[in-house]
Amino acid sequence: MKGEALFREHGKQVAALCWRVSPKAGAVLEVLLITSLNSKRWILPKGWPEPELTAAESAAHEAFEEAGVSGKISPQPIGAYHYLKEKKDGSGLPCRVDVFALAVAKQAQDWPEKGVRTLAWVPLEQAIKQIGEQGLRPVLKEFRKAQAPPKRAPLKRHA
Repeated sequence: MKGEALFREHGKQVAALCWRVSPKAGAVLEVLLITSLNSKRWILPKGWPEPELTAAESAAHEAFEEAGVSGKISPQPIGAYHYLKEKKDGSGLPCRVDVFALAVAKQAQDWPEKGVRTLAWVPLEQAIKQIGEQGLRPVLKEFRKAQAPPKRAPLKRHA
């Protein structure tokens, strides 16, 4: 509990960028968005790191608790963003959120926050426009670049 208080005091959180390649939509890369509990903005699953878990494991844990998804989590963050977390007393706590990519392998039938949040799988391009936290957009754009197939150099023709 002492470690958890330290994380909260300093405003450091973790998030999971849950993604898959849609089997239906012509192999389009999709991202899982969920609604926040209070404002109902579209966000990624995120929360406070668990002292007994690594940051990546904590992000994967949040993805399961909030959206029921599991898969392979990146060991290192793919990016970070900042936002102001609204506290119960009305004040704000500046938070840095380290984002880990989670390649989703399965979605459970039941999970702790099922029915509390709305979930939506959306194409990455739509997620960039729809996400509620402005600071997260550059992270999504970087992820898009990293997922793009490498461009081939044009073939040189000899006369």
